[in-house]
Amino acid sequence: QVQLVESGGGSVQPGGSLRLSCAASGSIFRISVMGWYRQAPGKQRDMVALITSGDRTNYADSVKGRFTISRDNAKNMVYLQMSSLKPEDTAVYYCYAGCKGCPDYWGQGTQVTVSS
Repeated sequence: QVQLVESGGGSVQPGGSLRLSCAASGSIFRISVMGWYRQAPGKQRDMVALITSGDRTNYADSVKGRFTISRDNAKNMVYLQMSSLKPEDTAVYYCYAGCKGCPDYWGQGTQVTVSS
């Protein structure tokens, strides 16, 4: 089992910045990819950014150039630095962890609201 706990959400004005953090614990040695998804009201959960154990990254087109994902393996942490935030970035952000042959793991989610 893997446990994921997010922090760092909140409210910010358009153009502002936030950093989300995700603390992983449990059987994390199995995990090969971690990242962030988001879900806005009435919409499906979509990938935002992923990072592999080899530090390869993948971003949704809508956040490229504005968001940066990183990980600290020594602390079992994954971060999402969000800049130039837009109202359409408003959503619940979920931390994700996965590996081949194991179930998907999710955090409880953290709300990000971008509004003037």
